[in-house]
Amino acid sequence: MIGAIEARYGIRVERILPDAGEVESMVSLYGRDLFRDSVAHRTLCCNIRKVRPLARRMRGVAAYYTGLRRSQNEARAGVEYFDRAAAPVKISPLADWSAADVLAYTRERNLPEHPLYAAGYASIGCDPCSRAILPGEDERAGRWWWEQDAQKECGLHFTPDGRAERTVDVLLRDVLHKTRAIA
Repeated sequence: MIGAIEARYGIRVERILPDAGEVESMVSLYGRDLFRDSVAHRTLCCNIRKVRPLARRMRGVAAYYTGLRRSQNEARAGVEYFDRAAAPVKISPLADWSAADVLAYTRERNLPEHPLYAAGYASIGCDPCSRAILPGEDERAGRWWWEQDAQKECGLHFTPDGRAERTVDVLLRDVLHKTRAIA
């Protein structure tokens, strides 16, 4: 998908990677498939691989755009167009759009479309934490699909007002401690 975006728009997409030492420490402490053990371990994995790298990259950035939509799930029902409580400010221009609106806009303008959408994925995240959804399933059902009754968020879109607050818990402190010990 990155190649398609770069070719279409003549730009270079910045790749943001997790800290290799933090990943190594996390896997050493909790195993390669820790995300399947518990919601806490899955959240830790998301935090190390996605939330922390993005937070490092966003230092000094005043605002950014997201594709969050209120219709995606209950946790996103209150998504604001401009979340000024977030730091940096989060801009969600698609807040009122449906999945059908996004698809129609994409196709009308012949925008690059991720091939996984055609394979039945309605929400794309890390592999193996995403799967195609079945007909009639909620569009976020393919995320962390083995979890029952858990909030289907990774922490990237958490806000200071508590809708889904970013936290650094004991598991993360253990990983960071081990990372420093290795270095």
